[in-house]
Amino acid sequence: MYKSLLTFASMLILGTMSTATVTIANTPPSLPEMYLAQRVNCNNAQTQSEINQCAQLSYQNADKKLNQFYQKLLPKLPKPRQQKLITAQQAWINFRDTNCEFERSGYEGGSIAPAIYFSCLETMTNQRTKQLKEYIQPVR
Repeated sequence: MYKSLLTFASMLILGTMSTATVTIANTPPSLPEMYLAQRVNCNNAQTQSEINQCAQLSYQNADKKLNQFYQKLLPKLPKPRQQKLITAQQAWINFRDTNCEFERSGYEGGSIAPAIYFSCLETMTNQRTKQLKEYIQPVR
């Protein structure tokens, strides 16, 4: 019995050591806070915290692609259309964020809420990127 408890305790301690941790570095007030995190294997996320981190990374990659296409499209448009695109993009960002906050609200307080939010952001961002790509083809 003692040996079983010792094995279980060892597994528990080792299990907690392998999870990703986020630490706030001590920085002077004049510097922005730095967040240090262990790299997460998103192909094999094991905990809800890791799943949340991977969802956020996936959204950030999608957002980077969106911004690349947006920056590619904007200069190809005549000035009056540039302003319309800027206005449309700002409205879209507000809609996307509000919509995803609504989706997350169904899981408020749950550990899955961040993954729901970032997955929503990623999905909507990928859809918008596809729209912008279509505008780039033949600028209409």
